[in-house]
Amino acid sequence: MKFFTFLKNLKLLSVLSIVLLSLLSFRTKDQLIVVSKDGKGNFTRVQQAIDAVENGSSVRTKILIKAGTYKEKIIIPENKGAILLEGESPENTIITYDDFASKKNSDGKDIGTTNSSTIFIYSNNFSAKNISFENSSGRVGQAVAVLTSGDRITFENCRFLGNQDTLYLKGVQDSPDKSRPSRNYFKNCYIEGTTDYIFGAGTAVFENCVIYSKETASYVTAASTPQQNEFGFVFINSKIVGDAKEKSVYLGRPWRPFAKTVFIDCEINSAIKPEGWHNWSKPDAEKTTFYGEYNSKGDGANISKRVFWSHQLTKEESKKYTAKNILSGKDNWNFRK
Repeated sequence: MKFFTFLKNLKLLSVLSIVLLSLLSFRTKDQLIVVSKDGKGNFTRVQQAIDAVENGSSVRTKILIKAGTYKEKIIIPENKGAILLEGESPENTIITYDDFASKKNSDGKDIGTTNSSTIFIYSNNFSAKNISFENSSGRVGQAVAVLTSGDRITFENCRFLGNQDTLYLKGVQDSPDKSRPSRNYFKNCYIEGTTDYIFGAGTAVFENCVIYSKETASYVTAASTPQQNEFGFVFINSKIVGDAKEKSVYLGRPWRPFAKTVFIDCEINSAIKPEGWHNWSKPDAEKTTFYGEYNSKGDGANISKRVFWSHQLTKEESKKYTAKNILSGKDNWNFRK
């Protein structure tokens, strides 16, 4: 009798285990929210979908955005769980707004560069695929398309459209805690602009991207890397191109004195000035910045006239500039998943 009771309990335990495993399996799958302008999804606006994401959720929420142009200013608060924004294609799924730094608020004051952004990404574990992010205000000074300050952020097959200050990798720019990581990974993306159009304190790897200097462009990057950070902006196997005039654009200038920017195995066109880098009229910054290049090609990659305070890396030195080494961090972040 005891043996049959044991078998009965064992079967019951097995059934409960299967049910529990099924529940756990269900909980690990992405939750799905659909945004569609025609009303056939869960919401018609992207911000509505983000607001519906559970705060602090351990399950990633996938927000599928159907084709269309969504004119809205979007905020992703830092307390949101993991989010994936996925469009149908970057050409047909566009998030846009037209604020700019000198635009006046209700008190008659400039809203400023930070507040000009089309989308604010304050949360961790954010991803986006197949979307265009645009600031459509035109050439009116600083006008941000995307601002990130969270950690573990990825963009794949996305476009960043604007002019001055298109992509603001803010990170800990205004934070008293400079030790907090703010890692960003860009794969197969297109980023355009005119002045300082990739800037900020965040750490970022741009892999297989197109960096496009528009007509009248002047500076590609303006990093403000915290002093203790080993890496700032790193471009790997990317194309630095555009229709700016020949020898008219600098690869970068230091927004803050410890700016770090490196180009590895990139294609650099003739729009880039032979000297490559500018000190932003801060001679002391020449001693503290780290601007480096390795094995780039193209008319703008000739290193013979680069400023003396920039660095031409050796093959051995270049080995540490891999996406994994730069981004993995103490938590061994898998940025490719």
